Amino acid sequence: MGLRQMAGLGSSPSEAMGESAPQVSDRCLTLLVQGAAQNMPEIDEETYNAFRKKISEEAMQVPDRLPVEDKLALIQSIVREFESYRTGAEGALKDRQSGWRALVSMQLKELLERVGVDAGSSEAAPLVAKVAGLETGEQIQAYRERLLNFLHPSGAEQGIPVGASKLKAADRTTENDNAAGLRGGGAAVEHVKRIMERGGNGFIALFRLGCLEIISQRFGVEAVQDCLMAVSAFLTHNLRSGDAIFHWSDSSLLVILEGRPNEQILTAELQRIIAQNREITVTIEGRNVMLRIPLDFVLTPIGFLRNAEDLYKLTPKPATQW
Repeated sequence: MGLRQMAGLGSSPSEAMGESAPQVSDRCLTLLVQGAAQNMPEIDEETYNAFRKKISEEAMQVPDRLPVEDKLALIQSIVREFESYRTGAEGALKDRQSGWRALVSMQLKELLERVGVDAGSSEAAPLVAKVAGLETGEQIQAYRERLLNFLHPSGAEQGIPVGASKLKAADRTTENDNAAGLRGGGAAVEHVKRIMERGGNGFIALFRLGCLEIISQRFGVEAVQDCLMAVSAFLTHNLRSGDAIFHWSDSSLLVILEGRPNEQILTAELQRIIAQNREITVTIEGRNVMLRIPLDFVLTPIGFLRNAEDLYKLTPKPATQW
């Protein structure tokens, strides 16, 4: 109704602003429409430019001494263009917002896994779920502080997140001062780098030892170290002499199997090896305890890595479990 009034529709010149009132109001309407179009948000450049061009063409027709009916139809067409652009812009923003939320959720879950936190735990699950409900800048800032406090709690040992497992912390050293007596993950990165530099091929097998959290809680750290040592000896004995095995974390071991061209044959070979896994005996407070450590592994072709440091992006998420 406001556009009609500005255009002077339904009133004579004498009833409006004088002899030239229709022409003046038409010119004001043209400027108003062009100004409103110019200040619409630019969500997509191509769509925005097409919208501006269409509105400019239609707005310039307003002062062309059109009949009242044609002028009203033109104004209605302009209003529809604004409505259509607004609807499209809101849809595009919602799509982008949903996409960013999904991306942040995915990356947060991967981050939690890297630091040894179960994304479905009672401490972490609310953080993951809350991403989908963030709307305002104030909410995002509050969430950021909450996430920082979770990942770096004050007073926590070495800033380890709540619910994080020290057993899953990546070993980036090159030394062999761990319970398994193997060189650390840093040495594995150097080994892979040499293979890549000479154009070699092969696979990386990341073995995960199961139930160590429970063993640690029930029997203590020394029992975990005994388990890691026993599994390390088991794999070293059963793998080929040319295969290189490294301490990846206190719950996982990494093996570099150079020159193995066939993934299916290698998978079957590793499955046979871990199927032979038997109970091990650990000494706890002077008594022998029989334990069976479940093993699973993830197999990654060396050719899939962009560089040797990509090893640190591998997670012991089981591809095969026995």
